[in-house]
Order: sequence, then structure tokens, then C-alpha cells
Amino acid sequence: MKKQLLFLLLLAPSLFLGGQASNDTFLEDLMQKQPDKFGDVLKNAADRRVQILYTKIDRDKNNKPTFTSYRFRVNADEYFYPASTVKLPASLLALEKLNQLHIKGLTRQTPMLSDSAYEGQIKQFQDPTNLENGGLPTVEHYVKKILLVSDNDAHNRLYEFMGQVPFNDVLAAKGFKDMRVVHRLQTSMTREQNKRSNPISFKNVENQADDKVSLQRLLYQPMLVSTKDYKSPKPIGIGKGFMRRDSLINEPFDFTYRNNYPIETQQQILKTVLFPESVPATQRFDLTEDDYTFVRKYMSMSPLESKSPKYPDADSAGSYDSYCKFLMFGDDKKPMPKNIRIFNKVGDAYGFLIDNAYIVDFEKGIEFMLTVTIYCNSDGIFNDDKYDYNAVGYPFMANIGKAIYNYEVSRKRKRKPDLSRFKFDYTK
Repeated sequence: MKKQLLFLLLLAPSLFLGGQASNDTFLEDLMQKQPDKFGDVLKNAADRRVQILYTKIDRDKNNKPTFTSYRFRVNADEYFYPASTVKLPASLLALEKLNQLHIKGLTRQTPMLSDSAYEGQIKQFQDPTNLENGGLPTVEHYVKKILLVSDNDAHNRLYEFMGQVPFNDVLAAKGFKDMRVVHRLQTSMTREQNKRSNPISFKNVENQADDKVSLQRLLYQPMLVSTKDYKSPKPIGIGKGFMRRDSLINEPFDFTYRNNYPIETQQQILKTVLFPESVPATQRFDLTEDDYTFVRKYMSMSPLESKSPKYPDADSAGSYDSYCKFLMFGDDKKPMPKNIRIFNKVGDAYGFLIDNAYIVDFEKGIEFMLTVTIYCNSDGIFNDDKYDYNAVGYPFMANIGKAIYNYEVSRKRKRKPDLSRFKFDYTK
């Protein structure tokens, strides 16, 4: 009986992903075969806080997928700052909330106007990057900017639309209880400020003539105030110091009150978007089929393919094909092969680099899920702008993505998958 219980405990993480028991030596063995690419990372894996979750996908005669997961150092208790990866659940929650409000005429294209009611809050009544909706902000346009170039303001607006408590409570109700999303991104707001959301109005455009727009309010959401104090159960201090303005503080940087989004939860939420029928109904987001198509399309779109918002052909946000595609292509700016698409959400901040991806090759019939994080802060000092993204992070992300891809090319499958669900016309 004790042996059976131990076996179930060891198997539990794989059951969460709906797959078989993982082979915890597979990824390490794969990397050891390429010491020129992975030798240093393997030697310093603990210091680099490396975590890798690779999920192999096989199809039956009805194209139904089965999932087999392999792990390297995956540990929900080893903290990494999730950075922009939290923007994917923010997008899904916002779309779900719109659907569940059941207000006639309220859609993801409805103008969403953010006001201010507390110190530090910023109004948002226009969005000139929205070339399809009269320069007005909408949930749809915010989601586009998040999935295309990981826009911080777009995420903050959806965080405000949800409110801190509903954001976390809804995720917890779906089973994602180890998540914590409690603050806006790329701002210097206090915890008290992040507990308060901007007042928001959704207004329909009644008519447009002579450059004047008339709006009819469909919904007003007042400032939402959180009464909870979200934090890690245990204090989290990382590194040996951090910069505060021009001064070095010689103590670990405190992540106790920061967002938390473990590797396995990241991949499970990605799975709910791509394979909703393969996860329990209680974990799914309340999205329409059109919502799913919209999210999948923009997750896999190159910024240069986007018509609205439009990104420049210069060395700036969204300026090259593989922008925000760390795995396989994070180490160069060359055009990606047209037969490969990556459905993903990346993050990078405080020296932490993360990519949560589903990668497909339509010509070779390859598909797999890969979620990776690595810590790129050799000097242990935060906020000094001396992170090892270029020297360590991006090359590692590209190499591990290519190593898994090459393994997928070599492995035999009983059936070639039908990937038509994931093919889109990006010219429309």
C-alpha cells in the first residue's frame, strides 16, 4: 500500500498535465549530448534556476492528442519572477469576463475607457494604435498588443478591468491556486495602489460623422478595491543586492509580494487555449470558438504581419519576425521559416527569462509544448541593467528549443497529426 501511494505521489505532476509519468533523465541526457551548447548551463543549473517542461504530443486515429511530459528541475517551490507571462491569463480572463457579463452589444471590440479615482492611476480614453476602431481602446486591441509584442500598458488595463481579487479568485477556482497576480507591470506603484483598479466604462459607438464620435455607455465599473494582502507563504529573497536609485543595497531583493506563476501552471493554462477539450471542464475559460481562434491567431502571428496595430520596420518593438519568440529563434533576428509557427507567451524581467510555447511544423507534422525559465543575473545584483540575456539566456532558449525540435524530427510517430486547427490566414 505504501509503495502504491509513493507511486501515485510521484505520478501526480504528470496527471495534472493529463499525461503519463515523466522520465526525469530525458532532458538532462539530451543536453549532455551537446556539451558545447549546454555544458555551462548544466554545470550551473541550480544557480541559473533552470526549469524545463517538455510535453510530447501523439495523436490517435481520431486525431485525439495524448501528452507525455518530461521535466528538468521543475519545482513550484523554486521561485522565478514570471514577468510578462502573466499577460496570457490576463487576456483570457478579460475575454471570459466579457462573455459572462451577458450585456447586449458588449463585445471585445467595444470601446473601453479607463478613468482615474486614486493616486497613481492613469486615464486612457484613446489608443491611436487601434487603426480599426477609430483610435479607441478595446479589450480586443489590448489582447492583440499583449500577444504580438507583450505590451505592458495593455496588460495593466486588463488587470484593472478584472480587479485584483477577481483576477486571483477566478484562477484559483479553476484549480490554479499556486498563481499570484497582484500588481501592474513596469510601474512603480505601491501595494495599496495595485489593490485599486481604475474606473472603467464600456461605450458603443452610435454614429460617426465629421470626425465626431457619439458614445453610448453599456457598462460602468467603479474602482474595485482589494481587501486581501496577497503574498508568498514564505519570504522570498534572491541575489545579494539591488540598486535603489544610485545606491547599492547589500541585501537580497524581496519577491515576497510579487507575482507568481509556476512552470507547470503556465503550460496547463497554455493547454487550455490550444486543447480545451483535453483539460477538465472546470479548468477551461469561458470563451467562444471565435475567441479561441482570435487568441491562437495572434499568439502565433509575427508583429510584422499585423495590420492593426502596425509595427515599424526598425530596431524597436515588433520590428523583426521572431520578436517575442525566444525558443528556437531567440538568438537572431532572421526571418522564421514559414512552415513553423510558435504559439507562446514570453517574459523577461529582473534577469529571469521565460517562454511558454506550443511549437508546430506544418510540413513535417511536428507539434510539442515547451516551457522554460532561466535566471540571467551572474552578479546577483538587481536593477543594475547588467543581466546576461544576450550572453546566456537567449542562446540557451534557442538551443533548447532546437534540441527538442530536432528530437521531434527524428522520433517516429504512428500517425501524422492534423494541425488544420492551428493554420491561419495572417493577411486578413
